[in-house]
Amino acid sequence: MNPPPAQDTLFQQGFAWHQQGQLARAQALYEQVLLTQPQHFDALHLLGLLAFQTQQAERAVTLIQQSLALNDQSASAFSNLGLALLALNRLDQALPHFERAVALQPEAAEPHFNQGNALQRLQRFEEAIASYDQAIQRQPNNAQAHYNRGNALQACERLEEALASYQRGLSLGPGLPEVHYNCGLILQALQRPQEAVASYEEAIRQQPHYPAAYVNRGVALKQLHRIDEALASYEQAIRLQPNDAQAHYNRGLALLDLKRLEEACASFDRTIALPADPTEALNNRGLVLQAMKRFDEALASYDQAIERVPQHAKAHANRGSALLELKQVAQALASFEHAIALQPDYAEAHNNRGLALQDLKRLDEALTCFEQAIQIKPDFVEAHWNKGLAHLLQGDEEKGWPLYEWRWQLGEFKAHQRDFPQALWLGDSALNGKTILLHAEQGLGDTLQFCRYAKQVQALGARVILEVQKPLLKILGSLDFPVQLIAKGNPLPDFDLHCPLMSLPLACQTAGLPALPACAYLSAAEDRIEAWQQRLGQSGFKIAICWQGSPSNKVDVGRSFPVALFEGIAKIEGVRLISLQKNEGTEQLAQLPKGMHIETLANDFDSRENAFLDSAAIMKCVDLVICSDTALTHLAGALGVPTWLPLKHIPDWRWQLDRADSPWYPQHRLFRQSQAGDWPGTFKQMENELKCR
Repeated sequence: MNPPPAQDTLFQQGFAWHQQGQLARAQALYEQVLLTQPQHFDALHLLGLLAFQTQQAERAVTLIQQSLALNDQSASAFSNLGLALLALNRLDQALPHFERAVALQPEAAEPHFNQGNALQRLQRFEEAIASYDQAIQRQPNNAQAHYNRGNALQACERLEEALASYQRGLSLGPGLPEVHYNCGLILQALQRPQEAVASYEEAIRQQPHYPAAYVNRGVALKQLHRIDEALASYEQAIRLQPNDAQAHYNRGLALLDLKRLEEACASFDRTIALPADPTEALNNRGLVLQAMKRFDEALASYDQAIERVPQHAKAHANRGSALLELKQVAQALASFEHAIALQPDYAEAHNNRGLALQDLKRLDEALTCFEQAIQIKPDFVEAHWNKGLAHLLQGDEEKGWPLYEWRWQLGEFKAHQRDFPQALWLGDSALNGKTILLHAEQGLGDTLQFCRYAKQVQALGARVILEVQKPLLKILGSLDFPVQLIAKGNPLPDFDLHCPLMSLPLACQTAGLPALPACAYLSAAEDRIEAWQQRLGQSGFKIAICWQGSPSNKVDVGRSFPVALFEGIAKIEGVRLISLQKNEGTEQLAQLPKGMHIETLANDFDSRENAFLDSAAIMKCVDLVICSDTALTHLAGALGVPTWLPLKHIPDWRWQLDRADSPWYPQHRLFRQSQAGDWPGTFKQMENELKCR
């Protein structure tokens, strides 16, 4: 504040007090001057400025306007009037006064700076930037001008320029916590989370009570997959500000990532209870409930989100996923289609629409959906994978097997992928004279099905090492070709190349080998067959049965069925049902329908290292095997014994659609649900067939 021209000693004394911050004394002297000189411009102006400085903005406006009526050539008076009007949020009135100050004093930085602030408050950001540029041109070391320019650039999403402006300001003046915080926001948006964390931490160092900095620090840490640290950051924000809805919401997301589902649900519940828009929390609460298999509650949560925001595409898509889990496929399809109508480039919704169409046996349409998802998002792993499975379900192995390789980019497979220094063989190089490791990768049934390909690999001149799950070691010793077997987990001998078992169909296809004929390739031990023939006897029509896979395995969903469904078959004259069931499912034998009888075997049946050996022998002794889609059906197929396989409406890809036979096992006969969940109808069909034998 520069001293005005001297009018009298009283005014000069007041001005001196004003400069020293003695505002009450200055005010008294200014008012005393105005009693004798009411038209004193400087006393009116500075009394107005003093009113502004003491939060009396209305009085400041009145006094400064009175001063300008006496002298309309004072740039500082126009600037101060503008500042008072800004304080009253009268933005449109403030701006012309700053413009007038600029016109009167164009070479001064302050009028341009103030004009920039007014324009920024009016959200005229590009014009604000131009004003700040003018201020900086005149006063390059004005840190606040660089900061405010950064704010305007950030609002225009000119992020790199905004970051540079903030950093220039930080190099000039004392670092302000909010500037470091804004740098963090920009760095996060620029996908530079490590630097963002550092900026947030500096903001927190300067201002330890800064909840927003803790929240966004957590977001950046989450981007870096440092989920535990992110969670701690959100929790610190909550300690500082217990009703911070964003902190509770982000805490829920972190807990969801950590699979701490009950806690995540509680965090989203807390978010919903706070006075903030609960839509995203409702949507994510639905995801948590869905992960907890509480599908009806998840559906209700999505519906609440949609009720609040009907155009919420993700909530519609998630609703569709919950409906799919509830087997309400037509309704799920409608939800996915609604999501796509709202957001046509929603790749995940196209993919899930494909799954719904597949469940409705509309495979060509499903394939179109998977392809649309891939066009939108070319690296969409799940869509490539689902497209491959759909082709295999159609029996199109030429298209299906290459896409099956996308499995290694799925989380559930990636976690178990083996990292060998030796090269992966997919049929793309000669094998003559090489040693190759073929290794099991998925379930026991998959190994039983695909181990047959080792014979084709041998035909290419390779020495084959077949690594399998330990329970299969003895039964695979009966393969109809010589091969070196090794139990998974044991030290491996030297080898040159490797290939996972379920990549062998592609590898053999690539190597130009003919299609593998369906044939029997395992056998049961003769002494065991003889022993079981004596124990089982010759009477009746003997059927070996199995009904339950592992309920902890998600692929078993819909494949197993209650043993009580065999009741009609058990009543057929002469039929004997013999249980091959072990572990899960055997508890059902204690609750059979009245009059139903199933023969059970000794406790040492298939025990310890002899897994599958007794089952194989029994299958050779009985007239028929009926079992669910588990490892035992593959064992029966590999043995070449007559087998009936009840299948859910849309079965695993390997059984294809509609056909009654299997391209994998010549002695298999497939009985399919006529509609989803119709096991009774499927078993009635088998019962009728047996009655006509």
